[in-house]
Amino acid sequence: MLLKRLSEAFGPSGYEGEVRDLLTQELETCVSNWRRDALGNLIAVKTGTRGPKVMLAAHMDECGLMISFIDKSGLLRFRKVGGLDDRILVSKHVVIGSKRVAGVIGAKAIHLQKPAERNQVISLNDLYIDIGAKSKEEAEKMVKLGDYAVFATEFGYLSDTAVKGKSFDDRAGCAVLAEVLREDYAFTLYGAFTVQEEIGLRGAGVAAYALEPDFAVVLEGTTCNDVPGSEEHGYSTTMGGGPAITVMDASVVSDRRLVGELERLARENNIPVQYKRSITGGSDAGRINQTKGGIPVVVVSVPCRYIHSPVSMLSLRDFDHTIQLIKLFLRSVEGGFML
Repeated sequence: MLLKRLSEAFGPSGYEGEVRDLLTQELETCVSNWRRDALGNLIAVKTGTRGPKVMLAAHMDECGLMISFIDKSGLLRFRKVGGLDDRILVSKHVVIGSKRVAGVIGAKAIHLQKPAERNQVISLNDLYIDIGAKSKEEAEKMVKLGDYAVFATEFGYLSDTAVKGKSFDDRAGCAVLAEVLREDYAFTLYGAFTVQEEIGLRGAGVAAYALEPDFAVVLEGTTCNDVPGSEEHGYSTTMGGGPAITVMDASVVSDRRLVGELERLARENNIPVQYKRSITGGSDAGRINQTKGGIPVVVVSVPCRYIHSPVSMLSLRDFDHTIQLIKLFLRSVEGGFML
């Protein structure tokens, strides 16, 4: 399953090569024309003969860690790459660098903590990665400063429709985009697998500037907080509720014409859809939208619980419905829908 392989791939921001290679291999029979730019964006080009130029974008990178110091005991200090919560780091299993060196994020044991410490989130400065090295010299034979680490999470099924894995933000979007690229279209379609979204939406702007599409659809794995402790009116999205359309968030206001066409297609084809109700956070759409003279854009997401953490969850029904909706949208463009 492509989603499984993408989820388990090593690809923090700025080090997306494994994800990029996996996608090119997966789509080698479907895409004959690839571009790779200076930042590392991977762009599938499917040239058409009529109609607008359309860009679909999904980011390849995930949140991770970077080794910043090796102390004399062989323990590794680190910094966060992307928006990770300090509360979810302690005791997690990670792998480091191209050698996939195994490590555990450690901290002072609770029975050694002072009473006041037990009521506080453990600071990043008090955490370290233990790779079993007995000295700095031994550790330096396995890792080096600047190496990246990601969570060592295996993809798995929790039920017939629910799966768990790491980096569904945005390997779910990458998997949707890959499935869409297996088909041909009359118009020119750019499938942009972008880099460095988690550290500032960096790749998408470069790709959009070069491609100059008439409009774009960003495919995401977005936050889902339909869990105890959250008021229903405050849910961002609901797992199992279908693809989530973003009307606006902190980075972008989606084009209402694109939103309307997605709504129509969903309604007429009995595809459940929902709206992302939170307006915090952002996506590549924010950078694409403001490129050159402006590019109309809309965001369609697979709802995912526990994004930016070691383990996320999604519904395969939501995933499949997202693929179905995007394919219908592109056929609508082929049939004459355009801005």
